[in-house]
Amino acid sequence: MTTPDFQHRRERLYAAHNSLVYRKNEPSAESNGLFRRYRYPVLTAAHTPVFWRYDLDPTTNPLLLERLGINAAFNVGAMEWQGKIVLMARVEGTDRKSFFAVAESATGVDGFRFWDYPVVLPETDEPETNVYDMRLTAHQDGWIYGLFCAERKDPAAPPGDLSSAVAQCGVARTRDLKTWERLDDLKTPSAQQRNCVLHPEFVDGKYAFYTRPQDSFIEAGSGGGIGWGLASSMEHAVIEQETIIDRREYHTINEVKNGLGPAPLKTEKGWLHLAHGVRNTAAGLRYVLYCFLCELKNPAKVIAKPGGYFLAPMGEERIGDVSNVAFSNGWVRRGDEVFIYYGASDTRTNVATTTVERLLDYVLNTPADPLRSALCVTQRIALIEKNLKLQRQ
Repeated sequence: MTTPDFQHRRERLYAAHNSLVYRKNEPSAESNGLFRRYRYPVLTAAHTPVFWRYDLDPTTNPLLLERLGINAAFNVGAMEWQGKIVLMARVEGTDRKSFFAVAESATGVDGFRFWDYPVVLPETDEPETNVYDMRLTAHQDGWIYGLFCAERKDPAAPPGDLSSAVAQCGVARTRDLKTWERLDDLKTPSAQQRNCVLHPEFVDGKYAFYTRPQDSFIEAGSGGGIGWGLASSMEHAVIEQETIIDRREYHTINEVKNGLGPAPLKTEKGWLHLAHGVRNTAAGLRYVLYCFLCELKNPAKVIAKPGGYFLAPMGEERIGDVSNVAFSNGWVRRGDEVFIYYGASDTRTNVATTTVERLLDYVLNTPADPLRSALCVTQRIALIEKNLKLQRQ
């Protein structure tokens, strides 16, 4: 029997949830001209449906306690689907297990609502403990592919070691984002793989992948950066040879690690990429986003790469479960406008908007990193002298 108090508390839960979901977002003032952040996150743990978290049966939960808590909603894949923008969110329960769930919005900056059910992702013969960070690619072959990290406990870990893990690239495909077919994990020459992305078009009649070779679960080790490889099929995808197309460099934003974000955008000037770079600090790892451009006819060839980061965590974005992190695996192009979705400190999902015109201007006309302080000063003095000369005219 539903008591008045139970009914009142349930109504308050739904009212608070609806107020959050239907809250209008507001663009913030930006000064660098590259993009515009929005004030509120587009997805948080509180955006997940009330009926995912609470047992709403007064017989079994008379005190209306939360039964299956949600900790975070972040690191989303993204695409346009049936006139709306959909986000394939990494939803993490309070038990540390992540799963995938779709949220959709008409505007792309607010009003995101989760579908009633999370994604039911089939397992392989070797079930993973955790899955996360899915990149969505609508491929030329007609399928929508999801590439994600499939994490398993390291079978070689010594007794008592409950932290060592193995990461591989899981692969699944769908036609409606609801029913998924699980394919074999991607096989490469590298010991571990994370942050793998499928190129949206065939290259030389094959499926093209961007990879991130790693020696171990956390450390890139000898892994040189963002890799590239071709596979003959998706059902049993095997890359025989990985070629590094964007290297890690000493004392840069991607010194420790780097990895591709979402699948690249095809533009008249080339394939436009968004990636993350990681460096170490006294306060821990710092994740930022950067851009580069590859040739249209040769997607494995980088033709432009600005120095420094494109977007870094700022203000409240720096605070969360893993602080000082901006991570993106999803963006959407609508006409000339581009919506960039990025996880803020492994806790929530934020959005920034820009245009293809601005992104191309940025990657083609911003100087590259000269890699030495003395050359950086020379580079900046050239800009200063140019501007002072203009002021005197």
